[in-house]
Amino acid sequence: MASGGRKLRVRRLGGSRAGEMRLTRFLRNDAVTCEEMLSEAAARTAERCAGRHVVAIQDTTVLDSSGGGGAYLHAVIALDGEDDAILGLVDGQFLERSGGRRAGRRQARIEEKESFRWLMGADQAASVCAGAASVTVVADRESDIFEMFALRPEGAELVVRAAHDRALADGGALFAAVDAAPVAGRAGLVLAAKPGRKRRTAQMAVRFLPVALACPANGQRRDLPRSVAVWLVDVRESDPPPGESAVPWRLLTTHAVSEPAAAFLVVDLYRRRWAIEQLFRTLKSQGFDIEDLGIEAAAPRNRLVTAALIAAVCIQQLVHARDGGPGPLRPVRDAFAPEDQALLEACCASLEGKTERQKNPHPKGSLAYAAWVCARLGGWTGYYGKPGPIVMLEGWLEFQAMKRGVNLLRPHSLGVGDVV
Repeated sequence: MASGGRKLRVRRLGGSRAGEMRLTRFLRNDAVTCEEMLSEAAARTAERCAGRHVVAIQDTTVLDSSGGGGAYLHAVIALDGEDDAILGLVDGQFLERSGGRRAGRRQARIEEKESFRWLMGADQAASVCAGAASVTVVADRESDIFEMFALRPEGAELVVRAAHDRALADGGALFAAVDAAPVAGRAGLVLAAKPGRKRRTAQMAVRFLPVALACPANGQRRDLPRSVAVWLVDVRESDPPPGESAVPWRLLTTHAVSEPAAAFLVVDLYRRRWAIEQLFRTLKSQGFDIEDLGIEAAAPRNRLVTAALIAAVCIQQLVHARDGGPGPLRPVRDAFAPEDQALLEACCASLEGKTERQKNPHPKGSLAYAAWVCARLGGWTGYYGKPGPIVMLEGWLEFQAMKRGVNLLRPHSLGVGDVV
Protein backbone atom coordinates (compact mmCIF):
# COMPACT_ATOMS: atom_id res chain seq x y z
CA MET A 1 0.00 0.00 0.00
CA ALA A 2 1.12 3.52 -0.74
CA SER A 3 0.58 4.45 2.90
CA GLY A 4 3.52 2.30 3.98
CA GLY A 5 1.58 -0.92 4.58
CA ARG A 6 1.37 -4.02 2.44
CA LYS A 7 1.66 -3.99 -1.32
CA LEU A 8 0.01 -6.44 -3.67
CA ARG A 9 2.97 -8.65 -4.56
CA VAL A 10 2.96 -12.19 -5.93
CA ARG A 11 5.91 -13.17 -3.73
CA ARG A 12 4.15 -12.09 -0.54
CA LEU A 13 0.78 -13.47 -1.56
CA GLY A 14 2.28 -16.87 -2.27
CA GLY A 15 3.61 -17.11 1.30
CA SER A 16 6.56 -19.25 0.20
CA ARG A 17 8.57 -20.03 -2.91
CA ALA A 18 6.25 -22.92 -3.71
CA GLY A 19 3.20 -20.72 -3.11
CA GLU A 20 4.67 -17.99 -5.29
CA MET A 21 5.15 -20.46 -8.15
CA ARG A 22 1.60 -21.81 -7.77
CA LEU A 23 0.18 -18.28 -7.84
CA THR A 24 2.33 -17.32 -10.83
CA ARG A 25 1.08 -20.36 -12.74
CA PHE A 26 -2.48 -19.42 -11.76
CA LEU A 27 -2.10 -15.85 -13.05
CA ARG A 28 -0.52 -17.02 -16.31
CA ASN A 29 -2.95 -19.88 -16.88
CA ASP A 30 -5.07 -19.06 -19.96
CA ALA A 31 -7.77 -21.38 -18.62
CA VAL A 32 -8.32 -18.89 -15.78
CA THR A 33 -10.27 -15.92 -17.08
CA CYS A 34 -11.32 -12.61 -15.61
CA GLU A 35 -14.76 -13.24 -17.10
CA GLU A 36 -15.16 -16.42 -15.06
CA MET A 37 -14.12 -14.75 -11.81
CA LEU A 38 -16.40 -11.77 -12.46
CA SER A 39 -19.29 -14.05 -13.43
CA GLU A 40 -19.00 -15.96 -10.16
CA ALA A 41 -18.89 -12.73 -8.16
CA ALA A 42 -21.92 -11.37 -10.07
CA ALA A 43 -23.87 -14.57 -9.40
CA ARG A 44 -23.37 -14.12 -5.65
CA THR A 45 -24.42 -10.48 -5.96
CA ALA A 46 -27.58 -11.49 -7.81
CA GLU A 47 -28.67 -13.62 -4.85
CA ARG A 48 -28.29 -10.69 -2.45
CA CYS A 49 -30.23 -8.32 -4.72
CA ALA A 50 -33.42 -10.40 -4.73
CA GLY A 51 -36.41 -8.33 -3.61
CA ARG A 52 -34.33 -5.27 -2.74
CA HIS A 53 -34.25 -1.71 -4.07
CA VAL A 54 -30.84 -1.71 -5.69
CA VAL A 55 -28.61 1.21 -6.65
CA ALA A 56 -26.01 0.13 -9.23
CA ILE A 57 -23.02 2.50 -9.33
CA GLN A 58 -20.60 2.46 -12.25
CA ASP A 59 -17.34 4.33 -12.86
CA THR A 60 -13.89 4.01 -14.46
CA THR A 61 -10.47 4.23 -12.83
CA VAL A 62 -6.96 4.39 -14.26
CA LEU A 63 -4.66 1.40 -13.75
CA ASP A 64 -1.72 2.73 -15.73
CA SER A 65 -1.54 5.89 -17.83
CA SER A 66 1.19 7.25 -20.09
CA GLY A 67 1.39 9.26 -23.30
CA GLY A 68 -2.37 9.59 -23.78
CA GLY A 69 -2.88 5.84 -23.52
CA GLY A 70 -2.93 3.29 -20.73
CA ALA A 71 -5.01 0.69 -18.98
CA TYR A 72 -8.36 1.33 -17.29
CA LEU A 73 -10.82 -0.61 -15.17
CA HIS A 74 -14.57 0.00 -15.42
CA ALA A 75 -16.55 -1.42 -12.50
CA VAL A 76 -20.18 -1.69 -11.44
CA ILE A 77 -21.24 -2.41 -7.86
CA ALA A 78 -24.66 -2.92 -6.28
CA LEU A 79 -25.81 -1.10 -3.14
CA ASP A 80 -28.86 -1.72 -1.00
CA GLY A 81 -31.10 1.29 -1.58
CA GLU A 82 -32.33 1.22 2.00
CA ASP A 83 -29.07 1.28 3.98
CA ASP A 84 -26.25 1.74 1.41
CA ALA A 85 -24.74 -1.67 2.22
CA ILE A 86 -22.64 -3.00 -0.66
CA LEU A 87 -24.37 -6.09 -1.99
CA GLY A 88 -21.49 -7.04 -4.26
CA LEU A 89 -19.73 -6.69 -7.58
CA VAL A 90 -21.90 -6.54 -10.70
CA ASP A 91 -19.37 -6.17 -13.50
CA GLY A 92 -15.80 -5.31 -14.44
CA GLN A 93 -14.33 -4.37 -17.81
CA PHE A 94 -10.69 -3.75 -18.77
CA LEU A 95 -9.92 -1.08 -21.36
CA GLU A 96 -6.62 -0.56 -23.18
CA ARG A 97 -5.95 2.76 -24.89
CA SER A 98 -2.87 2.91 -27.13
CA GLY A 99 -2.96 6.65 -27.89
CA GLY A 100 -5.10 9.72 -28.19
CA ARG A 101 -8.75 9.61 -29.13
CA ARG A 102 -9.58 9.29 -32.78
CA ALA A 103 -10.49 12.46 -34.66
CA GLY A 104 -13.58 10.86 -36.15
CA ARG A 105 -15.03 9.55 -32.90
CA ARG A 106 -18.16 11.73 -33.21
CA GLN A 107 -19.12 9.89 -36.39
CA ALA A 108 -18.39 6.41 -35.01
CA ARG A 109 -21.17 4.12 -33.84
CA ILE A 110 -21.54 3.86 -30.07
CA GLU A 111 -20.47 0.20 -30.19
CA GLU A 112 -17.09 1.35 -31.57
CA LYS A 113 -16.45 3.89 -28.82
CA GLU A 114 -14.97 3.48 -25.35
CA SER A 115 -18.15 5.09 -24.04
CA PHE A 116 -20.01 1.91 -24.95
CA ARG A 117 -18.84 0.58 -21.57
CA TRP A 118 -21.51 2.70 -19.88
CA LEU A 119 -24.26 0.98 -21.85
CA MET A 120 -22.71 -2.44 -21.18
CA GLY A 121 -22.52 -1.65 -17.47
CA ALA A 122 -26.18 -0.63 -17.39
CA ASP A 123 -27.19 -3.79 -19.29
CA GLN A 124 -25.19 -5.96 -16.87
CA ALA A 125 -26.76 -4.22 -13.88
CA ALA A 126 -30.26 -4.86 -15.25
CA SER A 127 -29.37 -8.51 -15.89
CA VAL A 128 -27.54 -9.32 -12.63
CA CYS A 129 -30.08 -7.44 -10.49
CA ALA A 130 -33.13 -8.71 -12.39
CA GLY A 131 -34.59 -10.21 -9.22
CA ALA A 132 -34.51 -6.87 -7.38
CA ALA A 133 -37.64 -4.90 -6.58
CA SER A 134 -36.11 -1.96 -8.49
CA VAL A 135 -32.78 -1.04 -10.07
CA THR A 136 -31.36 2.46 -10.54
CA VAL A 137 -28.07 2.83 -12.43
CA VAL A 138 -26.05 5.86 -11.28
CA ALA A 139 -23.07 7.32 -13.14
CA ASP A 140 -21.03 10.53 -13.42
CA ARG A 141 -20.70 13.03 -16.27
CA GLU A 142 -18.69 10.82 -18.62
CA SER A 143 -21.77 8.63 -19.09
CA ASP A 144 -23.86 11.56 -20.34
CA ILE A 145 -24.41 10.20 -23.86
CA PHE A 146 -27.70 10.18 -25.74
CA GLU A 147 -27.61 6.41 -26.30
CA MET A 148 -27.47 5.86 -22.54
CA PHE A 149 -31.07 7.04 -22.37
CA ALA A 150 -32.26 5.94 -25.81
CA LEU A 151 -31.03 2.36 -25.29
CA ARG A 152 -31.78 2.09 -21.58
CA PRO A 153 -32.23 -1.57 -20.58
CA GLU A 154 -35.70 -2.67 -19.59
CA GLY A 155 -36.23 -2.77 -15.85
CA ALA A 156 -33.58 -0.17 -14.98
CA GLU A 157 -33.89 3.54 -14.19
CA LEU A 158 -31.04 6.01 -14.69
CA VAL A 159 -29.48 8.90 -12.78
CA VAL A 160 -26.67 10.55 -14.78
CA ARG A 161 -24.85 13.78 -14.03
CA ALA A 162 -25.27 16.08 -17.03
CA ALA A 163 -22.09 17.08 -18.83
CA HIS A 164 -23.45 18.70 -22.00
CA ASP A 165 -25.76 21.64 -22.57
CA ARG A 166 -27.90 19.56 -24.92
CA ALA A 167 -30.35 20.74 -27.53
CA LEU A 168 -33.96 20.06 -26.63
CA ALA A 169 -36.65 18.82 -28.96
CA ASP A 170 -38.51 22.14 -28.64
CA GLY A 171 -35.48 24.07 -29.91
CA GLY A 172 -34.28 25.26 -26.52
CA ALA A 173 -31.11 24.43 -24.56
CA LEU A 174 -30.95 22.19 -21.49
CA PHE A 175 -29.15 24.44 -19.03
CA ALA A 176 -31.01 27.59 -19.96
CA ALA A 177 -34.30 25.77 -19.42
CA VAL A 178 -33.46 24.76 -15.87
CA ASP A 179 -31.88 28.12 -15.04
CA ALA A 180 -35.21 29.74 -15.89
CA ALA A 181 -37.13 27.39 -13.58
CA PRO A 182 -38.02 28.63 -10.07
CA VAL A 183 -36.52 27.14 -6.91
CA ALA A 184 -38.92 24.36 -5.88
CA GLY A 185 -37.52 23.50 -2.46
CA ARG A 186 -34.59 23.56 -0.06
CA ALA A 187 -33.00 20.91 2.15
CA GLY A 188 -29.76 19.94 3.85
CA LEU A 189 -27.62 17.31 2.15
CA VAL A 190 -24.66 15.50 3.73
CA LEU A 191 -21.64 15.67 1.42
CA ALA A 192 -19.07 12.93 1.97
CA ALA A 193 -15.46 13.88 2.57
CA LYS A 194 -13.07 13.59 -0.34
CA PRO A 195 -9.64 14.99 -1.20
CA GLY A 196 -9.81 18.75 -0.80
CA ARG A 197 -13.21 18.72 0.90
CA LYS A 198 -14.29 17.91 4.45
CA ARG A 199 -17.54 16.13 5.21
CA ARG A 200 -20.29 18.69 5.69
CA THR A 201 -24.01 19.27 5.53
CA ALA A 202 -24.77 21.59 2.63
CA GLN A 203 -27.91 23.67 2.27
CA MET A 204 -29.20 22.98 -1.23
CA ALA A 205 -31.82 24.61 -3.45
CA VAL A 206 -33.48 22.37 -6.03
CA ARG A 207 -35.13 22.99 -9.40
CA PHE A 208 -36.60 20.36 -11.69
CA LEU A 209 -38.52 20.06 -14.94
CA PRO A 210 -39.33 17.48 -17.65
CA VAL A 211 -37.27 17.79 -20.84
CA ALA A 212 -37.04 16.03 -24.20
CA LEU A 213 -33.42 15.55 -25.28
CA ALA A 214 -32.97 15.87 -29.03
CA CYS A 215 -30.99 13.17 -30.81
CA PRO A 216 -27.57 14.52 -31.87
CA ALA A 217 -27.21 14.95 -35.60
CA ASN A 218 -23.72 13.53 -36.15
CA GLY A 219 -23.18 9.88 -36.96
CA GLN A 220 -25.99 8.37 -34.92
CA ARG A 221 -27.81 5.12 -35.49
CA ARG A 222 -30.86 5.43 -37.68
CA ASP A 223 -32.93 3.34 -35.27
CA LEU A 224 -32.56 5.86 -32.41
CA PRO A 225 -35.58 7.99 -31.49
CA ARG A 226 -35.59 11.66 -32.48
CA SER A 227 -35.84 12.57 -28.81
CA VAL A 228 -35.93 11.00 -25.35
CA ALA A 229 -38.08 12.25 -22.47
CA VAL A 230 -36.29 12.54 -19.11
CA TRP A 231 -36.36 14.78 -16.02
CA LEU A 232 -33.67 17.30 -15.16
CA VAL A 233 -32.95 17.91 -11.48
CA ASP A 234 -30.72 20.89 -10.66
CA VAL A 235 -29.43 21.23 -7.10
CA ARG A 236 -27.09 24.01 -5.97
CA GLU A 237 -25.48 24.83 -2.66
CA SER A 238 -26.81 28.19 -1.56
CA ASP A 239 -24.29 29.18 1.13
CA PRO A 240 -20.96 27.26 1.05
CA PRO A 241 -18.50 27.64 3.97
CA PRO A 242 -15.72 30.24 3.57
CA GLY A 243 -13.02 28.92 1.26
CA GLU A 244 -15.20 26.12 -0.11
CA SER A 245 -16.61 25.97 -3.63
CA ALA A 246 -20.39 25.66 -3.94
CA VAL A 247 -21.58 22.24 -5.05
CA PRO A 248 -23.77 22.29 -8.20
CA TRP A 249 -25.23 19.08 -9.65
CA ARG A 250 -27.39 18.83 -12.77
CA LEU A 251 -28.84 15.35 -12.94
CA LEU A 252 -30.71 13.65 -15.78
CA THR A 253 -33.02 10.87 -14.65
CA THR A 254 -35.69 8.55 -15.94
CA HIS A 255 -37.40 8.64 -12.55
CA ALA A 256 -40.53 10.77 -12.59
CA VAL A 257 -40.03 13.96 -10.53
CA SER A 258 -43.23 15.79 -9.71
CA GLU A 259 -42.40 17.32 -6.30
CA PRO A 260 -39.35 18.56 -4.36
CA ALA A 261 -39.20 15.41 -2.22
CA ALA A 262 -38.85 13.26 -5.36
CA ALA A 263 -36.14 15.60 -6.67
CA PHE A 264 -34.13 15.26 -3.46
CA LEU A 265 -34.52 11.48 -3.64
CA VAL A 266 -32.81 11.62 -7.04
CA VAL A 267 -30.05 13.79 -5.55
CA ASP A 268 -29.64 11.26 -2.74
CA LEU A 269 -29.29 8.46 -5.30
CA TYR A 270 -26.49 10.34 -7.02
CA ARG A 271 -24.81 11.11 -3.69
CA ARG A 272 -24.22 7.38 -3.25
CA ARG A 273 -21.52 7.50 -5.92
CA TRP A 274 -19.09 7.95 -3.03
CA ALA A 275 -19.25 4.16 -2.55
CA ILE A 276 -17.42 3.37 -5.79
CA GLU A 277 -14.91 6.15 -5.15
CA GLN A 278 -14.14 4.53 -1.80
CA LEU A 279 -13.86 1.16 -3.54
CA PHE A 280 -11.28 2.53 -5.98
CA ARG A 281 -9.30 4.07 -3.11
CA THR A 282 -9.21 0.66 -1.42
CA LEU A 283 -8.08 -0.89 -4.68
CA LYS A 284 -5.37 1.75 -5.02
CA SER A 285 -3.83 4.18 -2.51
CA GLN A 286 -5.67 3.00 0.62
CA GLY A 287 -5.32 -0.70 0.04
CA PHE A 288 -3.97 -2.96 -2.68
CA ASP A 289 -1.94 -0.30 -4.52
CA ILE A 290 -2.68 -1.88 -7.92
CA GLU A 291 -1.11 1.08 -9.74
CA ASP A 292 2.29 -0.14 -8.54
CA LEU A 293 2.03 -3.74 -9.74
CA GLY A 294 5.18 -5.16 -11.25
CA ILE A 295 3.35 -7.19 -13.92
CA GLU A 296 3.66 -5.83 -17.45
CA ALA A 297 1.74 -8.49 -19.39
CA ALA A 298 -1.94 -7.53 -19.59
CA ALA A 299 -3.52 -10.97 -19.07
CA PRO A 300 -1.87 -11.95 -15.73
CA ARG A 301 -2.10 -8.34 -14.51
CA ASN A 302 -5.82 -8.23 -15.22
CA ARG A 303 -6.37 -11.54 -13.42
CA LEU A 304 -4.63 -10.22 -10.32
CA VAL A 305 -6.51 -6.90 -10.50
CA THR A 306 -9.81 -8.79 -10.87
CA ALA A 307 -9.07 -10.82 -7.76
CA ALA A 308 -8.07 -7.62 -5.91
CA LEU A 309 -11.29 -5.92 -7.06
CA ILE A 310 -13.39 -8.76 -5.67
CA ALA A 311 -11.43 -8.55 -2.40
CA ALA A 312 -11.71 -4.75 -2.28
CA VAL A 313 -15.51 -5.07 -2.44
CA CYS A 314 -15.27 -7.38 0.56
CA ILE A 315 -13.15 -4.83 2.46
CA GLN A 316 -15.69 -2.09 1.80
CA GLN A 317 -18.48 -4.39 2.95
CA LEU A 318 -16.61 -4.88 6.23
CA VAL A 319 -16.06 -1.13 6.67
CA HIS A 320 -19.77 -0.48 6.14
CA ALA A 321 -20.75 -3.25 8.57
CA ARG A 322 -18.35 -2.24 11.37
CA ASP A 323 -20.98 -0.34 13.40
CA GLY A 324 -23.82 -2.76 12.82
CA GLY A 325 -25.95 -0.12 11.11
CA PRO A 326 -29.44 1.17 11.90
CA GLY A 327 -31.23 -1.58 9.98
CA PRO A 328 -31.10 -5.38 10.08
CA LEU A 329 -27.58 -6.78 10.28
CA ARG A 330 -26.11 -8.12 7.06
CA PRO A 331 -25.25 -11.84 7.14
CA VAL A 332 -21.63 -12.94 7.22
CA ARG A 333 -22.12 -14.85 3.96
CA ASP A 334 -22.12 -11.47 2.15
CA ALA A 335 -18.32 -11.56 2.32
CA PHE A 336 -17.28 -14.95 3.70
CA ALA A 337 -17.81 -18.60 2.90
CA PRO A 338 -20.03 -20.59 5.29
CA GLU A 339 -17.05 -22.67 6.42
CA ASP A 340 -15.26 -19.49 7.58
CA GLN A 341 -17.62 -19.06 10.53
CA ALA A 342 -15.78 -21.52 12.80
CA LEU A 343 -12.44 -19.78 12.20
CA LEU A 344 -14.02 -16.36 12.78
CA GLU A 345 -15.36 -17.54 16.13
CA ALA A 346 -12.00 -19.02 17.10
CA CYS A 347 -10.26 -15.73 16.24
CA CYS A 348 -12.87 -13.78 18.17
CA ALA A 349 -12.37 -15.92 21.28
CA SER A 350 -8.63 -15.20 21.19
CA LEU A 351 -9.10 -11.47 20.63
CA GLU A 352 -11.78 -10.67 23.21
CA GLY A 353 -10.80 -9.28 26.60
CA LYS A 354 -12.52 -9.47 29.97
CA THR A 355 -14.38 -6.16 29.88
CA GLU A 356 -17.51 -5.45 27.82
CA ARG A 357 -15.57 -2.86 25.81
CA GLN A 358 -13.14 -5.57 24.78
CA LYS A 359 -15.82 -8.01 23.60
CA ASN A 360 -17.39 -8.36 20.17
CA PRO A 361 -20.78 -6.60 20.53
CA HIS A 362 -22.30 -8.18 17.42
CA PRO A 363 -24.10 -11.53 17.10
CA LYS A 364 -22.39 -14.53 15.57
CA GLY A 365 -23.27 -15.05 11.93
CA SER A 366 -23.47 -11.33 11.18
CA LEU A 367 -21.11 -9.41 8.92
CA ALA A 368 -20.64 -6.91 11.75
CA TYR A 369 -19.24 -9.77 13.89
CA ALA A 370 -16.71 -10.59 11.15
CA ALA A 371 -15.85 -6.89 10.71
CA TRP A 372 -14.99 -6.63 14.42
CA VAL A 373 -12.71 -9.67 14.11
CA CYS A 374 -10.92 -8.33 11.04
CA ALA A 375 -10.52 -4.89 12.59
CA ARG A 376 -8.90 -6.40 15.68
CA LEU A 377 -6.66 -8.61 13.54
CA GLY A 378 -5.68 -5.47 11.64
CA GLY A 379 -4.49 -3.69 14.78
CA TRP A 380 -7.59 -1.83 15.96
CA THR A 381 -7.77 -1.83 19.77
CA GLY A 382 -11.48 -1.14 20.04
CA TYR A 383 -10.90 2.12 21.90
CA TYR A 384 -9.80 4.83 19.48
CA GLY A 385 -11.60 5.87 16.31
CA LYS A 386 -13.21 3.60 13.77
CA PRO A 387 -11.32 1.07 11.66
CA GLY A 388 -10.97 2.18 8.05
CA PRO A 389 -10.17 0.25 4.87
CA ILE A 390 -6.42 -0.03 5.56
CA VAL A 391 -7.00 -1.61 8.97
CA MET A 392 -9.73 -3.87 7.58
CA LEU A 393 -7.46 -4.97 4.75
CA GLU A 394 -4.65 -5.80 7.16
CA GLY A 395 -7.03 -7.85 9.30
CA TRP A 396 -8.65 -9.55 6.29
CA LEU A 397 -5.22 -10.55 4.99
CA GLU A 398 -4.33 -11.96 8.40
CA PHE A 399 -7.55 -13.95 8.39
CA GLN A 400 -6.80 -15.27 4.89
CA ALA A 401 -3.32 -16.31 6.06
CA MET A 402 -4.89 -18.19 8.98
CA LYS A 403 -7.34 -19.82 6.59
CA ARG A 404 -4.49 -20.99 4.36
CA GLY A 405 -2.81 -22.46 7.42
CA VAL A 406 -5.94 -24.38 8.33
CA ASN A 407 -6.27 -25.58 4.75
CA LEU A 408 -2.78 -27.08 4.91
CA LEU A 409 -4.26 -29.68 7.21
CA ARG A 410 -6.48 -31.00 4.43
CA PRO A 411 -6.22 -31.46 0.64
CA HIS A 412 -6.22 -28.01 -0.92
CA SER A 413 -6.04 -26.54 -4.43
CA LEU A 414 -5.52 -22.91 -5.37
CA GLY A 415 -8.69 -20.98 -6.18
CA VAL A 416 -9.86 -17.42 -6.60
CA GLY A 417 -10.28 -16.96 -2.87
CA ASP A 418 -6.59 -17.68 -2.35
CA VAL A 419 -5.29 -15.08 -4.76
CA VAL A 420 -5.42 -12.10 -2.44
